[in-house]
This record gives sequence, C-alpha cells and structure tokens, in this order.
Amino acid sequence: MAEGLENKLAYFQAITGLDDPDLCTEILSAHNWDLELAISDFTSSSINPYPNSSSSAPAAVGGFGDGVGGGGPNLAESSLARHDSGEPDPPGLAWKLITLPLYVVSGGIGLITGAVGLGVWIAGGIVSRSLNLLGLAAPRGPEADRLVPLSASAAEAAEFVAAFERDFGAAGAGVRFVVEGFMDALQRSQREYKLLFVYLHSPDHPDVPAFCSGCLCSAPVAAFVNENFVAWGGSIRRTEGFKMSNSLKAFRFPFCAVVVPSTNQRIVLLQQIEGPMSSEEMLAILQRVVEECTQSLVAARLEAEERRNNQRLREEQDAAYRAALEADQARERQRKEEQERLEREAAEAERKRKEEEETRERAACEAAEKEAALARRRQEKAMSLGVEPEKGLDVTQVLVRFPSGERKERKFHSSATVSSLYDYVDSLDCLKAEKYTMVSNFPRISYGPEKHSLTLKEAGLHPQASLFVEVDS
Repeated sequence: MAEGLENKLAYFQAITGLDDPDLCTEILSAHNWDLELAISDFTSSSINPYPNSSSSAPAAVGGFGDGVGGGGPNLAESSLARHDSGEPDPPGLAWKLITLPLYVVSGGIGLITGAVGLGVWIAGGIVSRSLNLLGLAAPRGPEADRLVPLSASAAEAAEFVAAFERDFGAAGAGVRFVVEGFMDALQRSQREYKLLFVYLHSPDHPDVPAFCSGCLCSAPVAAFVNENFVAWGGSIRRTEGFKMSNSLKAFRFPFCAVVVPSTNQRIVLLQQIEGPMSSEEMLAILQRVVEECTQSLVAARLEAEERRNNQRLREEQDAAYRAALEADQARERQRKEEQERLEREAAEAERKRKEEEETRERAACEAAEKEAALARRRQEKAMSLGVEPEKGLDVTQVLVRFPSGERKERKFHSSATVSSLYDYVDSLDCLKAEKYTMVSNFPRISYGPEKHSLTLKEAGLHPQASLFVEVDS
C-alpha cells in the first residue's frame, strides 16, 4: 500500500512539475489519492499565473507565446518583447512563493538537466473544483454537452488535435497524436513499449506553420513516428502544453522531444529537437534515437513478456494445484462419507441382530414359560382327575380322538361332570391349543361350556361315548 502511494506521489511530481513532496502529498490527500482526478484538477484551472502585464514569465518560457489558458495576444507580444530586449522584469512575490522545481532526468546517463520554475495555481484549481462539485461553475466549451465529459487534459488534447488537423491537413495525413493527457500518453507508451514523441505547438511562432506542414505532415516522418512512437501534442496556450514547455525547458520553437518513463516514475529526456528543420533532418534524428533505444525497448518487452509468461505459468500451476487439491479433498470427503456409511450400516446391522437375538431369546423364554405352565397345568389336571375307576355299572367308557388322529381312552364315574373330560384332555400332551370343544358325531352334539356342569349320565354319554376334539378358530 505504501509503495503504491509513493509511486503516485512520484508520478504526480513528474507530471505537474511540483518538487515539494509535502505539498504534493497534501494535494493528493485532498483528492483521496485519486491520481487522475488530482492531475485533472491541477491542470483544469485556467487562471493566468501572471496576474498582470507587469509580471514577467520565467526566462525559460518567456520567449514562446501565450500564457496558460490562452492569455491573449497582448501577453504574448509583451513576453516576446521582453525576451528580445533581454531585460525581463523580476518575478513577482506571488510567483516566487509558489514556484517549485521539476527535475527532468536526462537520457541514458540519468543526469539532471535543470530545474524549471512552474507557476502553481493550486488555490484557483481547488476553488474551481469546489465550485464544480457544488454545481456553481458554468460548463465551458462543447464538452458540456457530452454524456461522459472528457478530463481537462484530454479535452485540451482533443482541441489541439482538431486544430492541428484543421490547419495542416486532413485527419490521418500526418502524425497521429493521441487524444489524451500527457500522463495517459506516457502510460500508453510504457504499455506499448514505445518512446513518447512530444510536440509543443506555439501558434504565433513564424516558423511553426512551415514546420508542421513540411516536416510533421510529411509522409516519411509521419509514417515513422506513427509506427515507432506514441505521439502527444499540446499547445503552449493551454494549461498542460504550457506546463510541459516549462518542464522541458522549451527555449526555441518549433519544439519536439522524445521522452520515456523511467523505472522510478520520473521522465527521462532522450532527445530535444528545437527550431525549424527539414523532414530529412527530423527523420534522421528520430531514426538515431530509435536505433539507440531499440535494444533497451526490446529487452524491456522481452522482460515483460517473460514476467507475463512466468505469471501465467504460476497461475496455471496454482490452478492445477488447486484443482488437484480440490480433487484430493473431494476424494477424501468421498472416502470419509463411504466409511461413515459403512459404519452406519454396520451399526444398523448390529442393532438389528441384537434386536432379533433379544426377540428370539424373549420368544424362547416365553415359550419355555408357557411350556412350563402347560406342564404344571397338565399335572394339576391329572391330579384333579384322581385314580381311573375299574369297569362297572356306574363307570362310563370315553374315547377321545384328537385332530392329529391320535386316540385316548379312559373310564370315568358316570357321576363325573363333562368338565372332567376337558380336564382329562388338558392333562394329556396331545393338544397344544388352549381353546377347543368336544363333540360327538352320531348324533352331532357339542359339549360346550353350557354343559360342563352336567354329569356324564345326564349328558347322555353313559355307559360309553366317542368324542372328537375340535380346535376353536
């Protein structure tokens, strides 16, 4: 996080020309560290850094046209006159208080080429931004009708490109300048691994029209620039163009420069081209710069491609690792689920086995208890019958047939009741049913509970009877 803020601070210093880190930090903090918004706000103010005609511009920029925001021909003429006379007025107090140095790193060897005074109109920019946020500032120019308004720097770039194409040829005939601010153009050149061709346009300079039409718009120069550079242009009458003319120490016009962003977010000046020249001379200079920088650009591109390839390889490896890890985790989850399922099934089978075993044991116990109860009942019934009597006139012979076909025969006293016949059947181990009825076949008579109290003689079973045991359903 801290490294990102430092990069933004360095970029803001390089683009705006402010070298005081505390002041730049305060400006960026006021814009919530939004770099594009801070620079747009900084460059959108059109307040003239020279409050009146008696205040002169710094010597580095005093001889090349109007002030910021198109200060008018009178200011341009007075500036040119002071430069030609060699007697510039001393800077005003306000200018001295707010002027800060910007260091432009020299090409190749990285030496400082100089500090340039740059009028800072931060207070006016903040006031303007505040009015815009409050909706009190009136919209300016055709950008007010845009659905998505351009930033101030991009709007200035679009205005310059339109004016350049209008004055020096149809669109596409010359150098194709990007329609964006200097910072965006610099970042574009860094992304595309190209050098940044900078053209600062001074509309009032007598050598500019011929240079633009004969040199910049010539087919060889335009084709070479369009192929090998990202081209950015700006008018020194506008805010960003004026600021860059101070930053690059533009003493003579026409003025061109070749710059490139350095690794520490500073601008490296590779070539400065000043004054009129032919298209052949311009092409030779640009070809030499490209030849000198080709190796480093190719190396940077290859290094970036290697970084991208390594990053892609790492991402692919990470993706493969994550996929393998997820597959392993899925298999482990599946194994655990299968193990838990088997454990549940085994527990359920064990529970059922125990229940069945308990049921069998309970049934066996109940059967044993029942069998014991039957045995006790048979013994009790046999004891209640007493001794079987001998044959005689008052003795009844009874034959009992069971459903299994088994037959049993016994003698009873004729005075014995029908219930004694049931006791006799219960004393035998021939019938498992507890509910049954004894009947005679010829004639069919049922000896149910209503006849249990009758004697055998009264029931018509004396002197002998044959009875059949019918199990009740």
